[in-house]
Amino acid sequence: MFIDVAKITIKSGNGGDGAVSFHREKYVPRGGPDGGDGGNGGSVVFEVDPRMRTLLDFKFVHKYFAEDGAPGEGNNRTGKSGEDKVIYVPQGTVIKDENGRVVADLSKETSRVALLRGGGGGRGNARFATATRQTPNFSQPGRKTREHTIVLELKMIADVGLIGFPNVGKSTLLSVITSAKPKIANYHFTTLSPNLGVAQVNNSSFVIADIPGLIENAAEGAGLGHDFLRHIERTRLLVHVLDASGIEGRDPVEDYHKIRNELISYSDELGRRPEIIAANKCDLPDAEAGMELLKEQLPGKKILPVSAATKQGVSSLLQEIAAMLKNLPVPEDFSDNENTMLDQRIDENYEIFVDEGTFYIEGALVDRLIDSVNLYDRTSMAHFQKQLLDHGIIDKLREMGAKDGDTININNTEFDFTD
Repeated sequence: MFIDVAKITIKSGNGGDGAVSFHREKYVPRGGPDGGDGGNGGSVVFEVDPRMRTLLDFKFVHKYFAEDGAPGEGNNRTGKSGEDKVIYVPQGTVIKDENGRVVADLSKETSRVALLRGGGGGRGNARFATATRQTPNFSQPGRKTREHTIVLELKMIADVGLIGFPNVGKSTLLSVITSAKPKIANYHFTTLSPNLGVAQVNNSSFVIADIPGLIENAAEGAGLGHDFLRHIERTRLLVHVLDASGIEGRDPVEDYHKIRNELISYSDELGRRPEIIAANKCDLPDAEAGMELLKEQLPGKKILPVSAATKQGVSSLLQEIAAMLKNLPVPEDFSDNENTMLDQRIDENYEIFVDEGTFYIEGALVDRLIDSVNLYDRTSMAHFQKQLLDHGIIDKLREMGAKDGDTININNTEFDFTD
């Protein structure tokens, strides 16, 4: 089964919490704080596996989570860092974020990209010891990470794309000029997935892809074309295969313009891609008239007569393709930015509202701050108060009219406001 689009959920590991610990050893009084830092969470890494050809694996597994970092321990022992989650994809995979922005293009056989960095481990209480705060009874929680939904799109790595309406002979032509063995039959949509083959001319070789399913309105989703047009985005050259014989009652010039319109509708850049017109089935009756019509109606276009059935003109077509490829640049990556890391920042906004005289503070920021508080320790509470002040929460409460003695509710824990 050929799968070239997949939607998955990924998440890097949370950082481990810092430890609260005090050194305990015989004959060592007042050993002091020795809580170690938490380990870093594992990252999510994408890597090309040259053996993969489709995104079929992602049809059955949709969630990929890296390992969380372990919490710190006493005796200043740092928690174990979480294992990275390595996700293998075929060469040519493009990764898009929730907004459809391309964040990574794994177009090379050695491509490897870390898309999500794991959360940092929290600091243990040993880190908070100072000359005036010698026994901190609190630590810092590890950084939490969030899930991301991303889309994987496979865009095949091919130098040349064979395009054209169904049943014009693309698959037959591919089988003749390469070692590929596509399914061939005399009905429309014989080819239901792109086929690749390698052609050799003299001392050079290039990859050719047979792109199926192009019909009128393919760019809007008709037929199979919308699904497979993406596979010619990496090609350097297009070979437009037309049925010059008109044996099925089709007009080759009209067919040419229809397919061209689909290319332009899908992508302006694709519409500007260099092309060769292969006038196929030139061994059949009326093919000569079809060739003359093509030359008359499409002046300036490079038109070569070929017959995939008899191999007539195939050698000349290959020579022309090889000559044009020598002067065509390799397509650039689709990634539109240098920073491939997805934004891992969790929303740390907060809101304050008053209900029956009680000031309620809610939000991810205060949830994270209160996680590090030891409510029964004076130094821990003093540190928490400083954090609220540094983040502007105390000033905001003052602006909203909070006075000494007013009740402040944070995450279902109540405090008295002191100014």
